[in-house]
Amino acid sequence: MLILLLAFALVPLLLPALVPRWGSRTFLVAAVVPIVAFVHTALQGPRILAGDIPFETYAWIPDLQVRLSMQMDVLGWVMSLIVTGVGALVLVYCRWYFAGKKEGLALFSAVLLAFAGAMYGLVLTDDIVVLIMLWEVTSVLSYLLIGFYHRRGASRRAALQALLVTTLGGLVMLIGVVMLVVLYETTSISDMIAAGPIFEGQQAMLLDAALVMLLVGALSKSAIFPFHFWLPGAMAAPTPVSAYLHAAAMVKAGIYLIARFAPGFAEAEPWRPIIIALGLFTMLLGGLQALRESDLKRVLAFGTVSQLGMLTVVLGYGERNSALAGLALLIGHALFKSALFLIVGVIDRQLSTRDIGELSGVGRQAPTLAVFSIIAIASMVGVAPTVGFVAKEATLTSFLEGGTDPSAWVPLVGIVLGSALTAAYGIRFVWGAFWTKKDAAGQTLPRTEWPDPPLGFMVAPVVLSGLTVVAGAAAPLLDVALSGYADTIPEAEGGKPYHLALWHGWEPALFLSIGSILAGALLFWLVQRLQWKRRVLPFTANDLYNGTLRGIAKLSVWTTSLTQRGSLPFYVGTIFVVFIAAEATALLAGTEWKIAYDAWQSPAQLIVAPIMILAGFVAVRARKRYTGVVLVSVTGLGMVLLFATSGAPDLALTQILVETVTLIAFALVLRRIPARMGDHNASVLPVLRAILGIGVGVTMAAIALIATGARVAQPISDSFADLAYEIGHGKNVVNVTLVDLRGWDTMGELSVLILAATGVASLVFVTHRADTWSQRIPSLPSATARFRRPLVETAEGPRPRGSASGSTRQAWLVGGQKV
Repeated sequence: MLILLLAFALVPLLLPALVPRWGSRTFLVAAVVPIVAFVHTALQGPRILAGDIPFETYAWIPDLQVRLSMQMDVLGWVMSLIVTGVGALVLVYCRWYFAGKKEGLALFSAVLLAFAGAMYGLVLTDDIVVLIMLWEVTSVLSYLLIGFYHRRGASRRAALQALLVTTLGGLVMLIGVVMLVVLYETTSISDMIAAGPIFEGQQAMLLDAALVMLLVGALSKSAIFPFHFWLPGAMAAPTPVSAYLHAAAMVKAGIYLIARFAPGFAEAEPWRPIIIALGLFTMLLGGLQALRESDLKRVLAFGTVSQLGMLTVVLGYGERNSALAGLALLIGHALFKSALFLIVGVIDRQLSTRDIGELSGVGRQAPTLAVFSIIAIASMVGVAPTVGFVAKEATLTSFLEGGTDPSAWVPLVGIVLGSALTAAYGIRFVWGAFWTKKDAAGQTLPRTEWPDPPLGFMVAPVVLSGLTVVAGAAAPLLDVALSGYADTIPEAEGGKPYHLALWHGWEPALFLSIGSILAGALLFWLVQRLQWKRRVLPFTANDLYNGTLRGIAKLSVWTTSLTQRGSLPFYVGTIFVVFIAAEATALLAGTEWKIAYDAWQSPAQLIVAPIMILAGFVAVRARKRYTGVVLVSVTGLGMVLLFATSGAPDLALTQILVETVTLIAFALVLRRIPARMGDHNASVLPVLRAILGIGVGVTMAAIALIATGARVAQPISDSFADLAYEIGHGKNVVNVTLVDLRGWDTMGELSVLILAATGVASLVFVTHRADTWSQRIPSLPSATARFRRPLVETAEGPRPRGSASGSTRQAWLVGGQKV
């Protein structure tokens, strides 16, 4: 299994090189990998049914207990057969669907095969961390596949919508997965399921929350309400993508996850209410919407939404008989829905339309296509002798004989109503695709001209449709194969084991099935007669999605306009406010602060400190920029004296170098801006600036006082002498401290000096580069030239000086020039 997973990962890298020479025939090469995987999986059947579960593992990230563990139990075996079998047929189908085309096929073929590999790994992995990684890989690859027609706006929007919805669900699911790993202290899925809901109290609440998050990811992936809207939009993808991703693979990932965790967690408190309520509502909503559509592909899309809702209820209910029926239904749905999507692809490829109103009389011209379409629809509706009939009767019986559980009647009623809708839109599909229609005046419409498709184009849909009958006839064998999964779930109290069979006699489930088909036929007749096109709800989930995106866009514009105002005082003030708020919160949260300080330690401090304070006050009131910069440097040089008199000559030396370089840099910059500061910032109240400045000063003073009194250990500096000799092997304590004991500090100080020197050098030589730029571009546009004029201060801020001034000073750099 691990070798096959590696093949799925490596072969897609080779396919792009084959497309320029072989074109669409490259898909036949790609199909070899899933064919080999399908054969290998099928050969494992006898071993699995005998109870010997194949298991392979490789320690990927041992420190995090993450392993590439592959386990092929009955559920994984069935899903692997679907993923590889349908995937191989779809790749073969692509050979004729994309015949004569090469553009985009290199990426498409590689991504489609890689997607099949990701699904293969997803359904077999026993490590929940690997599962969540492959889960997101399928989301990203599906985005690329849905957006294949990237020049079409509808395709791009549909791809983005699918990506956003499924990754949002995946993000919520990731939180649930982390909670499960923490609770169970393992990443093994089988260990979690075997343990089940064993927690009590607060841990039980955490488990319920984790399961809800897990279900959010599963429901979003499988297009269950309220996440169902992305699936119909994804019909903008090529038909092979719809047949594979949206009928047999991607949407089945969520169903698989529900089926995987149902044996262990179906009895958890939030599980069944969510599964039953959302599953049944999705089934009814999708069925009603399918009756409104005139595009054959969208009819199948909403039908798929409806069927996924049914699968969610049946497989997630957590009872032995419903699990058996659900697994049979899962197989049937993969076969008949993939076949129907591929048939629509044949119609679209041959006629360049999928609109029901434009098709008439196709069935008489393409009888083979019509026959196998009817077989697939019969399986979907539940007509004997198809696997759909077997699964539908098993589903109805499982809820009819639900033992003493009164809640079994809720899904029973919902499934019967949903089955009637399924029959209605199934009949509508056959009528829309193949029937000879009449116009409003009752006149028969002319037949749509039908060019016969290549024989190879028909292989995949014919095989898939035919397998629905074969699987129905082999119901006893299915029962033996699928019971291994069903037996992992206890039977309903008071119920009895059910076995799959093509004929159980005249039972209540059979009458309910026949009644739902007749009700569906009547509903189809009413819809056609009344031309019903009304919305099911006054608004759709797609409307909510679009409204949410618009709201996010407006919020981002408002946030940007609020925070990115182009005002340097606002930016600096925001930083200071956040700093004061954060530090004040931390300081006030402390209950006991030990503040120990001396008023002064050296007479020099009594002289230097007042000078620094006075320089700071005068700098605030300075009207000339040079004066302000020099006064600020005075405060920095005062710190140099304080460091020097406090036994820190290295800090004093570093500080004086930084102050000197900074002063030079400021001086070079000030050459290119007005000498005096204007009143263009007068809108910022001086009182607010004063309060903010005092707040920063008080906060820093409090931090310094508390930090010096919060020491709980002896200063390490007391040991520097011993450490310098014993560890640094040197007798000069200062040298060893700078180079060894505090080597990173020294490196940081040197980095600051290098950066400052680099900046100064750039400013020194900027005039030369500006002159060179002017020589290269003799005549600059007036807008650019305006910004190259020197600036003068006005009441409204700095403005370019007029050309008549005769000044030759340069102002900053020409736009686009590099420093």
